[in-house]
Amino acid sequence: MTDTGPERRRLAARLVQSGALVTDAWRAAVETVPRELFLNPGVFLPEGVRWRPVTATGSDPAEWIRTAYSLDTLTTQLDGHLTADQVSEPVAGLPTSSSTMPALVLGMLESLDVEDGHQVLEIGTGTGYSGALLCHRLGEDNVTTVEVDPGVAARADAALETAGHSTWTVTGDGLLGYPRRAPYDRVIATCLVRRIPYAWVRQTKPGGTILATVGSWANGSGLAKVTVREDGTAEGRIIGRASFMQARSQATTPVAGDLSARTAYADSERPAKVTPLALDEWTPAFLAQLAAPGAQLVRATTSTGARLLYLFDPEHESFAEFTIDGQEWRVRQGGPVSLWDRVEEALIAWEAAGSPDITAVRLRVTQASHRYWIEGESRAIWEHCLD
Repeated sequence: MTDTGPERRRLAARLVQSGALVTDAWRAAVETVPRELFLNPGVFLPEGVRWRPVTATGSDPAEWIRTAYSLDTLTTQLDGHLTADQVSEPVAGLPTSSSTMPALVLGMLESLDVEDGHQVLEIGTGTGYSGALLCHRLGEDNVTTVEVDPGVAARADAALETAGHSTWTVTGDGLLGYPRRAPYDRVIATCLVRRIPYAWVRQTKPGGTILATVGSWANGSGLAKVTVREDGTAEGRIIGRASFMQARSQATTPVAGDLSARTAYADSERPAKVTPLALDEWTPAFLAQLAAPGAQLVRATTSTGARLLYLFDPEHESFAEFTIDGQEWRVRQGGPVSLWDRVEEALIAWEAAGSPDITAVRLRVTQASHRYWIEGESRAIWEHCLD
């Protein structure tokens, strides 16, 4: 077996240089845990619009090690079942499991502020790499990790065992947490959730921390860090940007089909007060999700190459369609929810607050609702009641 110690040390040094890795304890974990163990049977690398399979057994050893210790997110499963050892040529597919880029993994682990003896619940085992880092830092008996996909969970459990960590690897819906091992000092989620499940709050000790990426758009989600209080609520803020695959039970079905049929009946049409191109930026995209939960941003082109831009809320049969008239954007809206009215109000309030970074957003989680706000701007408040 190739000694990857030098590669692990180089990876740690690069993460220190980037600012993702700060503390000696996490640096020791990176330098010790072999990332390549958690990539079996292989990965898919992007090749145009397809994915090229690369396996440990079918690749040049040097190429495999370079791949394993890159700073990139490495896709390990497509379409909920396909792994790299099952194909030999590039294939199309939707990534459904991956080994997240090390900078994001370590940045989140640093933000978790763990201490010796802490009990940690990880939601989304994935390859098991981050779980192994937790085990190295805290000890295997202090780590519980939950994965919804049985095949992914089995591969992660085998990799953890090979790395010497017989931790609590659970197959199940991570949105329910894992009450059997509660309460936890820390909860960390490596999947995208629409909101922080109250089950996680219940299973976290008062004073404990929950760290999770909230939202439903890949390029517009926020990394939330909240502290659980004695009264059963949790409060904190968005501490940065993060992008993960959606939790399986919350995965959104992309809007497809005849878009003209979805936008056939408009109730209103007017000039847009804010350009919809603002949604190409991370913070406005995040605020749009707070203002119109359930909305999807859809980009398309006509047969002549003209750009089309929409917001759709399939559950409420509502839409906003954008067209450009000279230098002016116009919006047509239909359905019971005026999607762009809500988003526009949020963006105007954000601009009135000085267009702060996503880290200005605070949140409070209760059993009944999620409340988000930007301090100092009375119009920048969004309350999501839980049905």
